[in-house]
Amino acid sequence: MKTLLTTIALSATLALPAAAQDMSAQLKARQGQFRIMALNLGVLGDMVKGATEYDATAAQAAAESLVGISMVHQPTLFAEGSDEMSVDGTRALPAIWENPDDFAAKWAAFGEVAAQMQTAAATGTDAMGPAMGALGGACKSCHETYRAPQ
Repeated sequence: MKTLLTTIALSATLALPAAAQDMSAQLKARQGQFRIMALNLGVLGDMVKGATEYDATAAQAAAESLVGISMVHQPTLFAEGSDEMSVDGTRALPAIWENPDDFAAKWAAFGEVAAQMQTAAATGTDAMGPAMGALGGACKSCHETYRAPQ
């Protein structure tokens, strides 16, 4: 009996690390995704604000990067259990996994306005201004619902 209990206790102890999923790769990837988004939004925003001169090539590249990011399969980066209450280093709220269809719809909306920016970026800052507003609105819509405040 003692051997059986020891075997069960040892098995349970060894199984614990396997049961706890390491979310570090997903967190790093998703945070990297948002850093790339912020960088490219900054390039476009600086042109719209006049902080930097309009450069059609740079504007197009930034917009294309946003479109590319919008195509990343988000469930891969947002594995269940990687919310701010379960792991450190994230502001993702559990509501993401409670409302996956709405979260996916908000991500799809970002992709749509990123495509609009891709078109606008080729024509100059007059068209880019409203497209930046739409991008900001898409980001805000998701952040208000699915990101914890700092």
